[in-house]
Amino acid sequence: MRYWTRRQWRQLVLLVTIGIAVLAFFFLPLPKYIEGPGEADDLKSFVKMPGHADTHNGKFMITSVMQSQATPATYLYASLHAYDTIESIDEATGGVSTATYDRVQDFYMQDAINEAIYTAYKAANKTVKRTYLGIYVVSVDKTSPFAKTLKVGDTVTKVNGRHFDSMVGYQKYIQKQKVGQKATITFKHKGKTKQATAKLMRLPTKKAGIGITLTDNVKVTAKPKVSIDAGNIGGPSGGLMFSLQVYTQVTGRNLRRGKKIAGTGTVDGDGNVGEIGGIDKKIIAAKRAGATVFFAPYVKPSKLLLKYEEHHQTNYQLAKSTAKKYAPNMKVVPVKNFNDAVHYLKTH
Repeated sequence: MRYWTRRQWRQLVLLVTIGIAVLAFFFLPLPKYIEGPGEADDLKSFVKMPGHADTHNGKFMITSVMQSQATPATYLYASLHAYDTIESIDEATGGVSTATYDRVQDFYMQDAINEAIYTAYKAANKTVKRTYLGIYVVSVDKTSPFAKTLKVGDTVTKVNGRHFDSMVGYQKYIQKQKVGQKATITFKHKGKTKQATAKLMRLPTKKAGIGITLTDNVKVTAKPKVSIDAGNIGGPSGGLMFSLQVYTQVTGRNLRRGKKIAGTGTVDGDGNVGEIGGIDKKIIAAKRAGATVFFAPYVKPSKLLLKYEEHHQTNYQLAKSTAKKYAPNMKVVPVKNFNDAVHYLKTH
């Protein structure tokens, strides 16, 4: 029988310790999330419209932000790159569970798809119908009198028996009620209609409310039929680029003229383009994919707005400054609405 010397034991312990340290460095999850440049994907593979294939050269690309839980290795890497962001888990998810966060992001994406189809078909003078279903519950305040009944993912369809055609309609009606007054909420939960009655709470604005964060829930039907599969991408920021891809296919127009065109921004039923997060990271993703044009949402800057904006810059300002540093040959184009983007493509 062979016996190990103390030196051999020390060497073994040292090797095991080093091995554990290396594994921890690369795989130990930290209570942080890292956001960095994601992908810039060709939308031809996302949009299916039988009889209306996109055969033109060039690409419309949807840009994304990569989000992952940090390890010591990725934390170190991100800290060395100015365009990567390190956040707490609560900052990244809004303080909700991963499952709830993913559910909301999936809804935002489906909503973006619906609004993009409606915008594109309306601009192309094609048959399209937009049906307002109600207000989608994005989050429920812990102090809400409806906290035990309303859940994230529910859709409120009536308040005191009244249905409105926008979330603004619901908000105005509720705010006209008195704090402490009872209200009956009719809502859809997992396909089933339910009701809940409770007293309205006082909001920070001192007006009455039910204590939820909400957004519109709409259904869109269109002819010719179109379907969009966004895969693992979530959130509302793909609306503008989806609408351009759908418009190209439903009209057959060659708007790209062989160019690789990326961009970002929400789009609503009126074609207005809204700001999003992480546009600096999306510029990097677009540059890596070879894009030469990038559409960025535009809003007029003001001192109050810039106080709360990411990096204290509007989307367009941040996109311009990022492109100047990392993608100097990329043209960043400001757009307020869908028609701005189409006009640029037609004239350039």
